[in-house]
Amino acid sequence: MSEKVPKKATGQKPAGQKPAGQKPAGEKPAAKKAAPRTPRKAAPRKAAARKTSRSGRKRGPSSADIAGLVVLALTVSLAACNGMKGGGQTETGQAQTAPEGQVTVRFLDVGQGDAVLVRSPEGKTMLIDGGRSMSRMEDHMKTYGIDKIDVMVATHADADHIAGLVAAAEAKPTLFINNGLGGTTKTWERLVAALQAQKTTFRKASNQIVNLGSVKVQVIGPPPGVGDAQNDNSVGVALQFGDFRALMTGDSELKETAAWLEQDRAGIRGPFQAYKSIHHGAANGDNPAWLAVVRPENVVISVGENNYGHPTKTALDLYKQNGIRIYRTDQNGTVTFTGNADGTYTVDAQR
Repeated sequence: MSEKVPKKATGQKPAGQKPAGQKPAGEKPAAKKAAPRTPRKAAPRKAAARKTSRSGRKRGPSSADIAGLVVLALTVSLAACNGMKGGGQTETGQAQTAPEGQVTVRFLDVGQGDAVLVRSPEGKTMLIDGGRSMSRMEDHMKTYGIDKIDVMVATHADADHIAGLVAAAEAKPTLFINNGLGGTTKTWERLVAALQAQKTTFRKASNQIVNLGSVKVQVIGPPPGVGDAQNDNSVGVALQFGDFRALMTGDSELKETAAWLEQDRAGIRGPFQAYKSIHHGAANGDNPAWLAVVRPENVVISVGENNYGHPTKTALDLYKQNGIRIYRTDQNGTVTFTGNADGTYTVDAQR
């Protein structure tokens, strides 16, 4: 775990000194008596002002006045600039407060499939995919006390990502986000029916931002022009809690990641402390160009027994070459990241 760097203490300005007392005035020597003179009355101020005005000799601003105006203008300009820029301040110039508590991101062990459970410090819950086993998802819901889901995301409609969501629908999801391409299987039909029974709101992924309590969720919609294959239309999800970030992109393949890179999507620019391996570690998922932008510190490969050769040697070698720490749900079980707003985090592997 990274150590939390303490904030630098702000030094106090030395207190100002009191002004020194004035010395008593010395005695003046006696003056000679002068002849009495008739005193003249001072002209009233208003009259004097009028007289000066009539004479046309107006008093111009002194150099001290001009210097004061310059200082005032610079102060206002700097205050405006600070309000527009970051650096721990809001647009009104007030210091930003880092969110409190911790966010948990669990890469659930669901066998050959994906399922990521996110819980905000306020107890808000998001489930991204659900794996292919309803019974395993039911077990996870009991283990982690999932009785309410605020946001449910299906990255795409393949069975190894949505079957478990049918069981999770019992937690009454408030919002359901998918790629807008309906599945053609009975599993998809059961999921839609289960969500409709719970009166869940359906939304197509369109690069929207969802606030999960103090956790910012950036939905990364599929790019245009990639065809209608489910994998190439996977929905991406980028999480941010202060300086802690996580990224999951389903089974997106080279065509989709290349299009995202070409669009220069802000949501995919790293670094990320937690990252899910694309397509269970397939050879056509993660690639050098993509990882150079994402820059993950840790990768979790969600995988189980399979006939696809996942994770491939190509993917494993790529992660090692980039110095990325590797976790696998088939070897480590459920992998949990607990993130703090300052970017520090802990990783807990089930085994």
